[in-house]
Amino acid sequence: MSAVGHVDGERLRDRIATELARARSRTALLTEVVDDADLMRQHSPLMSPLVWDLAHVGNQEELWLVRDVGGREPLRCDIDELYDAFKQPRRDRPALPLLAPAEARAYLGTVRDKVHDLLDTVRFTERPLVADGFAFGMIVQHEQQHDETMLATHQLRSGLAVLHAPPPPEPQSRTGGEVLVPAGEFTMGTDTDPWALDNERPAHRVDLPAYAIDAAPVTNGDYLSFIADGGYADPRWWSPAGWAHRVHAQLDAPMHWHRDGDGWAYQRFGRAERVRADEPVVHVCFHEAQAYATWAGKRLPTEAEWEKAARWDPVSGRSRRYPWGDDDPTDAHANLGQRHLRPAPVGAYPAGASPLGVHQLIGDVWEWTSTTFHGHPGFRAFPYREYSEVFFGEDYRVLRGGSFGTDRSACRGTFRNWDYPIRRQIFSGFRCARDVHPDESQR
Repeated sequence: MSAVGHVDGERLRDRIATELARARSRTALLTEVVDDADLMRQHSPLMSPLVWDLAHVGNQEELWLVRDVGGREPLRCDIDELYDAFKQPRRDRPALPLLAPAEARAYLGTVRDKVHDLLDTVRFTERPLVADGFAFGMIVQHEQQHDETMLATHQLRSGLAVLHAPPPPEPQSRTGGEVLVPAGEFTMGTDTDPWALDNERPAHRVDLPAYAIDAAPVTNGDYLSFIADGGYADPRWWSPAGWAHRVHAQLDAPMHWHRDGDGWAYQRFGRAERVRADEPVVHVCFHEAQAYATWAGKRLPTEAEWEKAARWDPVSGRSRRYPWGDDDPTDAHANLGQRHLRPAPVGAYPAGASPLGVHQLIGDVWEWTSTTFHGHPGFRAFPYREYSEVFFGEDYRVLRGGSFGTDRSACRGTFRNWDYPIRRQIFSGFRCARDVHPDESQR
């Protein structure tokens, strides 16, 4: 991170203001489409009431931008503990004396006014928290992450559909099979992306043997073959932990699927529709993804394998910011930002393919990897341990890539997500990989 000059500082202020406004507009959409009773209700023990998320994003903005960066007096220090995610488990949040919707919205507005005042005068100095606008970028990403969480809550709501979106583009190219990734080193992580979070840092070299990876995420059609072959009833394909969870949770299909005559239907944001074969499968947990991969004679990719397939350019030898290059995503590159409220069919975004020809690595579905969540070599917590370091260990599996509900500000080729291997309320899917024989790697 580095200080910026006057002209760059004005450009950075404009970018920050734009991103803050985009995030707040999405938050408003997700919380204004339902009434106050729905905002206060807990729709699943896995999720907070929507009104908790609403006030929480404002409280984090006050803590980091108004108080820390701006050095201003607290606005509502009396609510800090209510909206501390570590002190208040999700299951307990409905019983808290939360701000009512109108009060929460007023609080967010007051905080944002203070932040706009601060943004007019802040100097993007060498102080790491402020350099290159990092603290503002962190808050933008935090709000967008909660927006995706609120979108997942809407998927869990019962009742009529309240969210609407046009369908994604139809396939533009034939995409299937595998891509061979040659052996060798690549740069994983980043030292240069100014808004990259601590667990994406530092950049480091990783040497991988050759492997093959699916050119596209596993589709509903692929997954239906696993179901039809009795995959959920055969413990051969499951790890011991996965089989125990499958039995305990009585899993027999992805979350939100139900039988519909001789086929399957999907409940998506309050609407029932037939499962589309060429869409990436979504709402599967790590154990389901791993079982499918084993059934298919493959495995899940490691996190490093996923990132090399997404970022490595065999011509230049460098790692790109995104599969298509260093430029921010456009509507032609990836299915992001809840524009379509569903994964796009495989082949819909040829402009977003990596140099090796791997498609739809960004957007559509978060992709499970086989890697447990740990820091990169040389990791340093910044600006606080609770963002990621406290989650390091064997309990969480890493997901990569972003989903149709992820905003462009909250994903990139180095971005790392993580969750328990039993979770599937998130917009999670996967692709497979496999080892290759030395002779095969020379072809």
